[in-house]
Amino acid sequence: MVQGEDSIAPAAGQGAPMTASPLRTPRAAAWAGIVFAVFSVAAMVLIRLSAPSDPGQAGAWLSSDSRRQAVSVALNLVPFAGIAFLWFVGVVRDRVGALEDRFFGTVFLGSGLLFVAMFFVAAGLAGGLVDAATAHPSSTGSDTLSLGRDSTTVLLNVYAMRMAAVFTLTTVTIARRTQIVYRWVWMAGTVVAIALLVASSASAWVELLFPAWILALSIDILLHPQAGPGGAPSPADQPRPAAGA
Repeated sequence: MVQGEDSIAPAAGQGAPMTASPLRTPRAAAWAGIVFAVFSVAAMVLIRLSAPSDPGQAGAWLSSDSRRQAVSVALNLVPFAGIAFLWFVGVVRDRVGALEDRFFGTVFLGSGLLFVAMFFVAAGLAGGLVDAATAHPSSTGSDTLSLGRDSTTVLLNVYAMRMAAVFTLTTVTIARRTQIVYRWVWMAGTVVAIALLVASSASAWVELLFPAWILALSIDILLHPQAGPGGAPSPADQPRPAAGA
């Protein structure tokens, strides 16, 4: 059974001190959370402003070149936002370090992966419909476009945002118990999670609260990279003992 990085002994005859593992996530990777926030907000806003809210006009906006281009840009931002979010998940887990609880760690990772998966599915469905309507406008009826729009909306606003709420609540619980971030960050996260659970279906703009909170959390990690329980250095930043010490 592996005991951890610090239990790895040097080879016989070697007395070189142990150094930090090259696989350890750097603190600067918290920029991934900022990238996710910027890209996801840009994608959501572009889609909301370009696509009509009236289901009866589901295909009318496709005749506008500027609107199609805006939606295309938004959909191309989604994969990069998802990649950045996965990297951000790694940053948070590295931040928690050895203090991570298995139960909350599993829910944290699972909800994050499900959020990214549904985010990608919604974007892929929307992109496929736009491409089909652009290439074959005569064979793509308004009913098909309305169905695609409704499916995309349900995937994003109902399912993806609920997983985002679970991710936020789990992160808040971990942060509150380990004190890895300031109090106002996890208190704001609680409010965001409740809003996503209750009001994400009522207003499409509520979904912007999630990337906004991720942005705040990432900035806190960047500004206080050494913060740990009670203000002590985080477990990942503890100095590693030399061999034989």
